[in-house]
Amino acid sequence: MPVRERWTAALAGLAFALLPAVLSPLPPSLLPAAEAQQNQAKPSNSKPVLRIGAIPDQNPEKLNRLYGLVADELSKQLGVRVSYVPVTEYTAAVGAFRTGNLDLVWFGGLTGVQASLQKPGAQMIAQRDIDAQFYSVFIANSRSGLAPIQTQKGLTALKGKRFTFGSESSTSGRLMPQYFLGQAGVKLGDFAGGAPGFSGSHDATIALVQSGAYDAGAVNEQVWKSSLRSGKANRSKVTQIWRTPSYPDYLWLGQPNLDQRFGKGFTAKLRAAIVGWRPSDPEQKQILELFGAQQFTTVKAGEYKKIEQVGRQIGKIR
Repeated sequence: MPVRERWTAALAGLAFALLPAVLSPLPPSLLPAAEAQQNQAKPSNSKPVLRIGAIPDQNPEKLNRLYGLVADELSKQLGVRVSYVPVTEYTAAVGAFRTGNLDLVWFGGLTGVQASLQKPGAQMIAQRDIDAQFYSVFIANSRSGLAPIQTQKGLTALKGKRFTFGSESSTSGRLMPQYFLGQAGVKLGDFAGGAPGFSGSHDATIALVQSGAYDAGAVNEQVWKSSLRSGKANRSKVTQIWRTPSYPDYLWLGQPNLDQRFGKGFTAKLRAAIVGWRPSDPEQKQILELFGAQQFTTVKAGEYKKIEQVGRQIGKIR
């Protein structure tokens, strides 16, 4: 064999002999510093984040402010990271709770019942002091010719008028107003155009009725009062014509697995934190004022059976 070929064969044999050492992982002491640090820094478990959400019943600016404060307060009280995750539709809030993408959600009565039925074991955490007896109001444009209504039967004056609800899944802006209209003998097809409008939120309903785009509408009483105080609702252009009987509405709903994710007793601690908010604390006072409440209380789940019944009657719960 020529000398050149013998050297080539020898080098090839040496390469094969060294190949296992080349392919085997180097010990950490021989790894580049950054790579070694990266391998050692991989956490086995990351701390869970409590993701909170809410139905978009008012303008996003107010919601971002309110739930940003809620997230900060709960994080401070519970010692966990809390993140507010906005949603754009009522149905999206229910869907995110069903899939587990939201841990704690501020729902209206209808969406709260829908979410509870879709997620067995869901926990009704708390409601405001005003939610056990909540109200909707019917409002009208000053040029509509509609006068204040004295009794529920007087709702028949809305027949032939341009009428709007809020969101299709709103308890105070659609579900209960439609229920009371039906009791008075007013069907959805009785409105001008053969159907009502759906503005999407209480703020939008007030603006549309005030502008004259609709003759009348139904809204959450708390949002109506807030709009009057802020001047967004002009009494010379839009007025309240009827207030509904009371019904249960909003509530905080929590996932059934909060104790498993955050530790034993976490659901009880969460409830105690929210129910314990008081106006004497500056941060908690801001939250309560934005919620239009003096405090939060525990929930009597049985009160929401009426909401479920009405939801089934109008086809929003199947």
